[in-house]
Amino acid sequence: MAIACTAAASAIALATGTAIGMHWAEREAANRHTATGAERAYVVDELGRLNASVAQIEPRMARLADHVSELRRLQARLQASKVAARLAPLDANADPGSAAGGPALPPRACAGARAERVPAQIESTRRELDCMVRTLTRLEQEAITQAVAWAALPGRSPVDGARPGSPFGNRLDPFDHRLSFHSGIDLAAPTGTPILATAGGRVSFSGQKAGYGNMIEIAHGNNLVTRYGHASRLIAREGDLVLPRQHIADVGSTGRSTGPHLHFEVLEGGEQIDPANYLSLFAANSHD
Repeated sequence: MAIACTAAASAIALATGTAIGMHWAEREAANRHTATGAERAYVVDELGRLNASVAQIEPRMARLADHVSELRRLQARLQASKVAARLAPLDANADPGSAAGGPALPPRACAGARAERVPAQIESTRRELDCMVRTLTRLEQEAITQAVAWAALPGRSPVDGARPGSPFGNRLDPFDHRLSFHSGIDLAAPTGTPILATAGGRVSFSGQKAGYGNMIEIAHGNNLVTRYGHASRLIAREGDLVLPRQHIADVGSTGRSTGPHLHFEVLEGGEQIDPANYLSLFAANSHD
């Protein structure tokens, strides 16, 4: 819808500008000797203002179209993943008190150019441009909301260049060699390697926790939480807001660990689930 609206807005702007130019050329030819210098100066000045407005709108429309295309690509990847059915829609982080509804109607286009005297045409075009700016602003706000929701999905790699260790699920415990459940995945890397937040959120815990050693826990909204254990150094503190791929700690071997690595967990509604399901969302590009 965003791409269709921006394309329509671009067409309206082009048609309006063309109509004004042709109308002004005809008026100049017919009234070259009667139009006052003040009127000509007014029209030229107003046309300059309208051209400047169109010049500002066009790059915004191009950026919005690119942004929407990227969100579509990410949305398709999410729908094809194993986590889509368990997640609320990406815009579910909106204020729950902001109710909305109404009949489903097609978008109303901003009015097109009409054959009027040049001053009236200028005023009409100004209203049309204002309409397009308001529509474009609303679409940009919607795209930002979707991008923020996507940034809260914990799928980016938490350690660059790490070697995969124990996967999620049952395994032989490395200490007593008995069957046990492994609640996350292990990513082996040298001590001091940066640990990165896999999504944006707020740090809900930063400190020592039994079995995890030095650990950071981040709440991402939508009942999603990530944990980063065995760190040698903690950088992010409880209450901090973090961005995707922000450096939050360093790899170590604190707690119940046989060597330097990151123990990474994802929790949905308090239940530990396989992080690989989320990491696969960003496997093609860990910097999304």
